[in-house]
Amino acid sequence: MNKELADTKDFLQNISDYIHFFVKENVPDTFVLLSQIFLKFLFFIAIIYVVDFVIKFIINTIFKLFFDKEKYPVLKSIYSARITNSIAHIGALLFGSYALFSIFYRHPKSHTFLERLIGLLIVIVIAQLLLRGVTATRNYFILKKDYYKIIALNAVSQTINIFGIFVCSVIAISVMFGISGGAIVGSLGAITAVLVLVFRDTILGFVTGIHVATSKNLKVGDWIGIPKYNIEGTIKDLNLLTTKIENFDKTISTIPTYDFLTTEIKNLQVMSESNTRRIKRSISFNIKSFKFLDKETLARLSKINLIKDYLEEMTAEISKERNPLENADLLINGRQLTNIGVFRVYALNYLKNNKGVDQSGTLMVRQLENTPQGMPLEIYCFTNDSAWQTYETIMADIFDHLMVASKEFDLEIMQFTKI
Repeated sequence: MNKELADTKDFLQNISDYIHFFVKENVPDTFVLLSQIFLKFLFFIAIIYVVDFVIKFIINTIFKLFFDKEKYPVLKSIYSARITNSIAHIGALLFGSYALFSIFYRHPKSHTFLERLIGLLIVIVIAQLLLRGVTATRNYFILKKDYYKIIALNAVSQTINIFGIFVCSVIAISVMFGISGGAIVGSLGAITAVLVLVFRDTILGFVTGIHVATSKNLKVGDWIGIPKYNIEGTIKDLNLLTTKIENFDKTISTIPTYDFLTTEIKNLQVMSESNTRRIKRSISFNIKSFKFLDKETLARLSKINLIKDYLEEMTAEISKERNPLENADLLINGRQLTNIGVFRVYALNYLKNNKGVDQSGTLMVRQLENTPQGMPLEIYCFTNDSAWQTYETIMADIFDHLMVASKEFDLEIMQFTKI
């Protein structure tokens, strides 16, 4: 092993010397030093990349042999969290630390800087490894379907991440600048109170920015709604202190960025991207206009195409059930159709045949709880175009038709309300 390491060291020194003298002979004196360092740095990066690739290939190949999540859930969880990649990175960086002197021994100043840089990268990769360890743990519980532990892990993972980032940041600063970690923590303790007092909004904005970036809930260009401020529009700018939102009337609203941590935000961009938009409105009917359907009314309504088949099927079914009953000619005895019930079926069939309604989404016509203004019949569906003008046109057409059509069913509209 020692002989192999010595041979590797000699090989790297020979390549370094070749680059050194090649540049010295072929590059003007003014750029010799810079060119030597630059080419050696490229060679150094290439060596680390090759070693990283080889280690990653070997480890991942071994893990793929045990990819069965049923037999080896731990290995599957580790592989899915890409911990193997982090291990390969650490191995490659350690090799780079070993090879550093052999490549840059003629440039001691560069060697010192790169040594600290390698140390910094190792700290970052170790931090990444620890964070991926949390992800691997979560993946394991998902495979085992232990949902209670998943909930508990989700509750503490953010705290673990923040604490881990803080600790690794202190170590990274210590490695990069050669400062004691204790001195850094002590200095932070002394200036924390002043920072919190002077830069409160900035710190909150920074935390919010980190939250928004990691959660990926919001971005510039998203269509959002903020009920607290009665704002609905598009995010035009999201910075450390303020967020600018362009309302639909072309006015600009500005709110503190840190408000995103405590304020309800409705991100409507998904609706826009799916090109669908929800309709959730109701028509309130006078309960006194509800009635059973007699033969004359049934005969008249049977001419309406959208409910013709429904009425024929239900009339036959109800007649069969009512025939054995005593006083079957009395409408209240036994099962019977009502004008509001048949209108509900008509409204549903109308939506199913409407070209402006998304047939793959939820589509429903339902009764809501009675109110002093009557009984609301709610229309719940999605339009197949989220453009504002098109959406309003489709919705208006639907309710124009249904409100007029209700007269054919002898229904009296009390009030049209938005729920």
